[in-house]
Amino acid sequence: MTKQILFLSVLFSLAAYNTSFAQFHLGAKAGANLTKIDSQSYDDSFELGFQVGGFAYYDFSDFIGIQAEVLFNQTNTKVTDEFSDVFGEAFDKDKTLNYISVPLLLRLNSGGLITINAGPQFSFLADGNETVLANGKKLFKDTDFSAVAGLELNLHPVIISARYVWGFTDISDVGEEANSHQIQLGVGLRLF
Repeated sequence: MTKQILFLSVLFSLAAYNTSFAQFHLGAKAGANLTKIDSQSYDDSFELGFQVGGFAYYDFSDFIGIQAEVLFNQTNTKVTDEFSDVFGEAFDKDKTLNYISVPLLLRLNSGGLITINAGPQFSFLADGNETVLANGKKLFKDTDFSAVAGLELNLHPVIISARYVWGFTDISDVGEEANSHQIQLGVGLRLF
């Protein structure tokens, strides 16, 4: 019994010590996406979409931490006239792609007013409808790998963020290579 009490005392002491330096937080976020797809087959202007999801981060110190997120990302694009000439009027030019995105980010200056985030992002195409007429799933691959870099303004418990996402994966299943680029602007609420 004494060993168990000693073990629990040490465990609680370590937890209390660790709490001053390392913090775990959860929150929810939402925002706007401006996306363009680099390819001759797609319009090269940024199209508006949205994002919504949650985040969790763990600060090892006031300077460094890690952050994981799960986001529902809506990406909008338009097929150019040249691309639709090949397929005729088989589908609408406007394409909406719904992704589940999972960024894993390094946090720098995590205890400060401005935090820098950077890391990889894995996205999975989540469109459930299989018809080409309804959405672009048949035109696009199921996954996308990207790099993310951005800033957060910490107004605890509110977090305002701006990011740029560079797509490394060819996301097009038809025609030439296509890579996505996205500007993300969002507001988060740290729950604890």
